[in-house]
Amino acid sequence: MPRELIAIAPRNPVLREYDEPDLAPDHVRIRSEFACPKHGTELAMYRAISSLNAARWDNDQRIFLPRQAQPSNGFPMALGNMTVGTITEIGPQVSAFSVGDRVFGHLPIRETHTVPASRVTLLPEGMSAEAAVYWDPAEFALGAVRDANIRLGERVAVFGLGAIGLMAVQMAKLSGAEWLAAIDPLPIRRQAAARTGADVTYDPVAQDVGLALRQATDGGVDVALEASGSYPALHEAIRCAHLGGLVVALAFYTGEAKGLRLGEEWHFNRITIRSSRSISDPNRDHPMWHSARIKDTAFRLLREGALTVEGLVTPIVPFDECAQAYRDIDEHPERSIKMGVVFD
Repeated sequence: MPRELIAIAPRNPVLREYDEPDLAPDHVRIRSEFACPKHGTELAMYRAISSLNAARWDNDQRIFLPRQAQPSNGFPMALGNMTVGTITEIGPQVSAFSVGDRVFGHLPIRETHTVPASRVTLLPEGMSAEAAVYWDPAEFALGAVRDANIRLGERVAVFGLGAIGLMAVQMAKLSGAEWLAAIDPLPIRRQAAARTGADVTYDPVAQDVGLALRQATDGGVDVALEASGSYPALHEAIRCAHLGGLVVALAFYTGEAKGLRLGEEWHFNRITIRSSRSISDPNRDHPMWHSARIKDTAFRLLREGALTVEGLVTPIVPFDECAQAYRDIDEHPERSIKMGVVFD
């Protein structure tokens, strides 16, 4: 029987067997080749600290509300965000794909997938699996860089150098950032940022980053992007921004805002804080820009090589070892940027 990676309880990942469903007329069956989890939003749910674990999102009123029944913690929980694989079987109503096509989509980490054909996209010839799984982080980074309206000659700081942050570093430079600082406590991620466009990197544990950035830029950066989901990092992003500057927060924050002190630089320096979420239409530039256009643009930048993912999927582990590797990205984040899983 095929196996899948799931969390049976908070911070308890395991491989378990599952039954292969029948193939519906409009479905395809896929043999997985490569997959990745999402280290931010997904890890918060895996740790059972996400707002989605305890509350419910009312999409009509666009507000979080208490659950009417006993809160569900969401376990067992499928793990993984994107998968690349080969189609092994198609339903009689499927005309867009053929057996043998390589495809990818937002699918969890499991050995096979039987899903509607509409859930997957054909992998362009010559595009790597690593580039394909970066479509999701690239999309959210592009939404944030557009919300930041970064222009030629500006000074930019990016806080949090996971997959989204590293895409934001490259996109900010493509948008015209003249000087870019990348901030993260993990050496492996600072080194990746230096390879992909950052002019300087800072360790927020080793120094006062807000002060250092203000001194390096003669008054503060024009724009700070916060991609870590850490409230202290959001506070430092505010501290480093120029008088009247802009902070764009694109991370999925959890819990109360400990470490965020709005009675300090935010108030005295009149800093604008802008929330960014690329998939929340209408976009700020509606109707010219919307989530579909952002997705398409991010994908094109990856496909054409304008964004590099070289060395940005690490570690890459065999499927048989992915349960322990998933535990490690939670408990030992200093070892990873974005975990990849390869299948036999």
